Amino acid sequence: MKKIQIYKNIAVALFLIFALVGCATTANKAFETSESQVKLRSMQSRAFDTTDTKKMMQTIISTMQDLNFVIDKADLTLGSVTGTKFVNNCSVIMTVTVRSRGEKQLLVRANAQVGIKSIDDAATYQDFFTALEKAMFLTAQQVD
Repeated sequence: MKKIQIYKNIAVALFLIFALVGCATTANKAFETSESQVKLRSMQSRAFDTTDTKKMMQTIISTMQDLNFVIDKADLTLGSVTGTKFVNNCSVIMTVTVRSRGEKQLLVRANAQVGIKSIDDAATYQDFFTALEKAMFLTAQQVD
């Protein structure tokens, strides 16, 4: 009976050691960056010559709806809008954030993903920002 307890203790100790070693190697890689991540971030971001966060958020929501996204969450305080749409039986989730960039600009960053995989296709982000730029122009011209 004591041998069984000793084997259980050894098994638990080995499990804990392997778990800690596994976490240590994962933690080292959690903050690594690569050139492709920097490239992706540049595809996902655009600066706009405005400081009106509220109007930008409203335009982002309208643009996402025009692109068939259903708005899941929008928070003016955080400067964040999240929407979902279905494409080829897959759920595409896009989160767009707005933050100040200097005194005269807003930085808009869009992040689209299918499941847990980030979309890294430049055309996807270019399409979104083209639609957003057109909407910003129409908003500036006060066209509904």
